[in-house]
Amino acid sequence: MIRLSILVVALGLQAATAAAQTTTPAPAPTQPAPSTPATAKTTLEKFEARREKAFMRADTDGDGKVSLAEWTAFQTERKAKGDPAKSFARMDANKDGFVDKSELDAFLAKRFARLDKNGDGALGVDERPGHKTAPNQEQ
Repeated sequence: MIRLSILVVALGLQAATAAAQTTTPAPAPTQPAPSTPATAKTTLEKFEARREKAFMRADTDGDGKVSLAEWTAFQTERKAKGDPAKSFARMDANKDGFVDKSELDAFLAKRFARLDKNGDGALGVDERPGHKTAPNQEQ
C-alpha cells in the first residue's frame, strides 16, 4: 500500500513537473493591416510635400530656389520627357528666372485641382499621375 502511495505521489510529481515545463506559445504579434494602394487617397499636402522634395533636389547651390540651368540639369539627369524650359516657364510665375517654394506650391495646387476630377480634395489611385487611367499630363 505504501509503495502504491509512493508510486501515485511520484507519478503526480512527474505529471506536475511536465505540466510546468510545457509552455503555451506566445500569441503572434498583431500587425497592422497592409495599406491598400488601390484605395489610398493622396491629399494636397502629401502631393505637394512629395513633389517639393523631388523638385528641391534640383537646387544644387542650396539657395532655396531653382534656376533654369539647375532645372535643365536635373531633368537631363533623370531622363525626363519634354522640354525642361517649357515646364520651367509654367512654374516660374513671376518670370524672374527662378522657381521658389511659393511658386512651386501655387503650380502644384493648380495641378492637383486639375487631377482631382471628382473634386473630393484627394487624389484616388485612378487620378494620380502615372496610373494607367490617370490623365496624361506632364509631371
